[in-house]
Amino acid sequence: MFPQALVDFFAANQELLWLSTLLLDLGGTVVLYRLFGKAGLQVAIATAIILANLQGPKLTIIFGLETSLGVIFYSSIFFATDVLSENYGKHEAARAVWMGFTVSVIVLIMMSLGLMYLPSTNPKTAAFSQDIQDAFSTILDFSPRFVFGSLLAYLISQRFDVWAFHKIKAWTGERWLWLRNNGSTMASQALDTTIYSLVVWWGTVDLRTALALGAAKYVFKLVIAAIDTIFIYWARSSFLKRHPEKPLTA
Repeated sequence: MFPQALVDFFAANQELLWLSTLLLDLGGTVVLYRLFGKAGLQVAIATAIILANLQGPKLTIIFGLETSLGVIFYSSIFFATDVLSENYGKHEAARAVWMGFTVSVIVLIMMSLGLMYLPSTNPKTAAFSQDIQDAFSTILDFSPRFVFGSLLAYLISQRFDVWAFHKIKAWTGERWLWLRNNGSTMASQALDTTIYSLVVWWGTVDLRTALALGAAKYVFKLVIAAIDTIFIYWARSSFLKRHPEKPLTA
């Protein structure tokens, strides 16, 4: 899909690739918002959930730490719900959380059903079909522990994120958008990482290893939360252009 020169460049500069992916993901969320308003954020959440499920199993090394590609897309869900919280209120953000949960359940069910279809036995396509089946099985064969852990972590942490965002806003008013964005996201991501590590990893590995795996992922989540501050101000400025009567006090 991409020119070979670009592929070679990013192969030698994985940290730049990670940062570029993050900026494109956050930027794409804001672009969807600017083009389609609230519906664009809802689409961004659904897209991020699908990408996180598909790319979550892919592990790589960035800045010397092992991480999943799904972290980028999963973290952007918190960003989108914070934009909804800031511009449209707690009810719309909570509604988007439930929409995201529903999409996640549908995606997991449909992908699991897809694995139940047997590959083609047509002599002309059998080898290719089996290769695709094996690839699907590797990526999409979710264990019950993974499904339960990921859905539980998503629902609890996202609802906490909305609650924390508005609790901080109640204390600070319209000021200090950066504080409620970072404070709510970092706290909810810590909750998400803890639940996921204990439910999914503990039992598969020992508790210390499970927490270590979670801690490495949390470092990347903290970095993403800090970087998305720039984008949430961009998103709010877009809202203010549409609604100039809303005061800008932060």
